[in-house]
Amino acid sequence: MTAKRNGRMVLVTGGAGFIGSHLVEGLLEKGNMVRVLDDLSNGKEENLHGLGNGRWLMGRDFEFIRGDIRDAETVDKAVKGVDAILHQAALGSVPRSVADPLTTQQVNADGTLQVFWAAKNNGVSRVVFASSSSVYGDSELLPKREGEEGAPLSPYALTKRVNEDFGRLFSNLYGLKTIGLRYFNVYGPRQDPTSAYAAVIPRFLTALLSGDAPVIYGNGEQSRDFTYAKDVVEANLLALEAPASACGAAYNIGRGDQANLLMLLGTLQKLLGTDIKPKFDPPRAGDVMHSSADTSLAARMLGFKAKSDLMSGLGESIQWYKENL
Repeated sequence: MTAKRNGRMVLVTGGAGFIGSHLVEGLLEKGNMVRVLDDLSNGKEENLHGLGNGRWLMGRDFEFIRGDIRDAETVDKAVKGVDAILHQAALGSVPRSVADPLTTQQVNADGTLQVFWAAKNNGVSRVVFASSSSVYGDSELLPKREGEEGAPLSPYALTKRVNEDFGRLFSNLYGLKTIGLRYFNVYGPRQDPTSAYAAVIPRFLTALLSGDAPVIYGNGEQSRDFTYAKDVVEANLLALEAPASACGAAYNIGRGDQANLLMLLGTLQKLLGTDIKPKFDPPRAGDVMHSSADTSLAARMLGFKAKSDLMSGLGESIQWYKENL
C-alpha cells in the first residue's frame, strides 16, 4: 500500500545514483510525488528497484526520465510541473576531475546552471543542490565553517564553488529559492565500489570482503568527517521546508567529528573480524589532509543534526555489501 501523496512534485536529478536513490526513497516515504532525471552514466537503474523494501515501483509510484542535465530540452521537459528540485546529478571524484577537467566543468557547473535556469523559467519554488566539503580547498582551519573557505584544490572543488555562487545569484537576481548542502564524505548502502574513482569506504569494504589488501593513498593519517546517507536525506528534506531566510546560502552537512583512514580501516576490520595489512600508495593530487564539519549554521537555519554514529552506519553498510556484492 502506497503512502498518501501530498500533492508536491519533486524532481531528483541524478536520482539513480547512490545519494539520489536514497533521496527518492525518503521523498516517497514522506508522501511526495517524485520524478527522476538521470543519464545512467554514474547511476544505475537497479538502485531504483526495491525501494522501501519493494513498496515503491518505478513507473507506478515515481517517474523516470533518462537524460543529460547538459541538454536544455531534456532539463526543461523534466522540470515542467515540478514544485521543487533536489539536484544531485554530477560527476563526483577529485581524481576524475584532475584527469578530465573539461567534462567535470560541463556536467557539474554548466549542467547545474542549466537546472537553475530551467527552474527559474518554469516557476519552480525551490532548488536544493549538492555542494561539497571540497569547497574549503587549502584552508587548514578546523572544523570547517561557512565563510572560511580556502582556494579550491581541484577542478571538482571549483565547480562546486561555482554552483554555490550561481545559487546565491539566482536567489538574489531572480527570486529562485536555492540552498546548497556541503556534503562531507557520504557513505552507505548502494555506494558503488567498482568505479576507478570509488570512495574509500566501499573500496575498503570490498577489498576486505574479498580477502584483498585495502589500498591507502598516503600515510593513512588523513582524516574525514564520514556522514551516513540517512543523515543526508534528512538534511535535504529539512532544506525543502526551511524558511526563505535560509535560501541563497550553502551549509555544512556532516557529523562534526573526524576519523583518520587508519582508524576507519581498524573499525572495519573489527566489524568484519579480519586482519589484512593495507597497501600504501602515493597520495592523490587534489586531496585535502583533514576535514571535519562545523554544522552549527545548518542546525540554526535548517534544524539539521546528524543522528547516525559511524559504527552503526558502517554496520548497516557492511550488511548491504554482504547481501549485494
